Amino acid sequence: MTEVKGKVYLVGAGPGDVAYLTVKAYNLLGQAQVLIYDALIDDQLLQCVSSNCLKLDVGKRGGKPSTPQAEINKLLVQYCQQGKQVIRLKSGDPFIFGRCTAEIAALKASGCNFEVVPGISSALAAPLLAGIPLTDPVLSRCFAVFTAHEPDVLDWEALSRLETLVILMGGRFLPEIVHQLLQRGRSHSTPIAIIRWAGTPTQQIWTAQLDTILEQTAGLSLSPVVIVVGEVVRLRNYLQTEKISSHVKTSTMSTNLPLAGKTILVTRASGQSSEFSDRLTAFGATVIEMPTIEIVPPASWTNLDQAIANLSDFHWLILTSTNAVDYFFHRLIAQGKDTRALAGVKIAVVGQKTAQSLKKQTLQPDFIPPNFVADSLITNFPEELQGKKILFPRVESGGREVLVKELTAKGADVIEVAAYQSRCPNSIPASAKSALQNRTIDVITFASSKTVQFFYQLTNEIFSHNSEICIASIGPQTSKTCHDLFGRVDIEAEEYTLDGLTQALIKWAKNS
Repeated sequence: MTEVKGKVYLVGAGPGDVAYLTVKAYNLLGQAQVLIYDALIDDQLLQCVSSNCLKLDVGKRGGKPSTPQAEINKLLVQYCQQGKQVIRLKSGDPFIFGRCTAEIAALKASGCNFEVVPGISSALAAPLLAGIPLTDPVLSRCFAVFTAHEPDVLDWEALSRLETLVILMGGRFLPEIVHQLLQRGRSHSTPIAIIRWAGTPTQQIWTAQLDTILEQTAGLSLSPVVIVVGEVVRLRNYLQTEKISSHVKTSTMSTNLPLAGKTILVTRASGQSSEFSDRLTAFGATVIEMPTIEIVPPASWTNLDQAIANLSDFHWLILTSTNAVDYFFHRLIAQGKDTRALAGVKIAVVGQKTAQSLKKQTLQPDFIPPNFVADSLITNFPEELQGKKILFPRVESGGREVLVKELTAKGADVIEVAAYQSRCPNSIPASAKSALQNRTIDVITFASSKTVQFFYQLTNEIFSHNSEICIASIGPQTSKTCHDLFGRVDIEAEEYTLDGLTQALIKWAKNS
């Protein structure tokens, strides 16, 4: 028997956004069986792995409980020896303050196969994304990168003589950094830039002089930040693509796009938000994803399996969401059947998106109501319902009570079965929480009543007084839930689809 050998990849995640991953890093994430990641890893990157991948958070943050390095080393060796493909995901580049030495030593001592995959360090990316070049023929012929995690051990005399300084892990020690540089002869008017959450939608930038930066950032949490000191900071106003205030998110999008300058929070389920986000980004928006729903299998497959075993007894199959489509056909195949089992069953779907999901199964719906809502399905149903047996796979928690009630009132025998369940996530992505707290979001979008309910549950204290943030709804049912919980809806799609919601946002942006 051939021994299965595992491998550990120490991968650089770049500054944050998935767009700044290397192609190799992205491909490796898709193949990962075990993901061991740090605290500063953006939540979007965690969605690049398969649903079967084991994800272990071993993040290290100053002043907070963290996984001991010895335990991290043990995990890497353990899963590698089990024959797993392990990704050790580190912020930035693994070899720039990435603490790789101990991990590689442990892997080598245990005979584990490993590879280091480079990433874009925040030391380089953060200044660039802030519009600050680290070198210039006149202003900066060299630069130094260092961590201020232990300021007492640094040679400030030597550092103060260099033209440009890039300082990591220096937020807590900003007063000490300013003091040391001024004491060693740097001018009080030396420009300094503070770049927080570089490369993410919540990126913020403060620029000032050494003698005024402490006043400007007083009381703020400066973590994680990259600090740039030197005359090159003055070039930012000349080189940046869009003029912005000193502490507002940067934008590299064209200002001619209809959603340019707008930051939009997308609350769709994890794994379903990317297409909508891409659509908004294409129109110039800055998008922050905050999945408020997790879609998982039902507690039991029994009722759905029984219905699939007796599909020939049904006249119609009604599917009202892409989740219903995905889980129904997943279970159909798991039961050793395929689409031929539906040969005598007509299919009705609610919405073009659901119809597109059905087409991926090589099937065309027999009926799509004109207004993409359940009420329209009942009103426009193409045949008499008296005596018809209908299979309705739906979310386990229920819903669509009106649909079932009206179909039953017209004489149909509706069999409801749980095909999946939706639940509220345990936490909020750090980027979304920061944006809500710092009032840097213009619009929050909701594509279902459940997303509204779970968002309210997750963020009630943070969002309760954010009346300046617009609330955008995909349709009447979602709007009703918004009114119930928030007391308002500012934007509602005229066509109850994601395209319709996008167009409603564009129309709002033009008038705002």
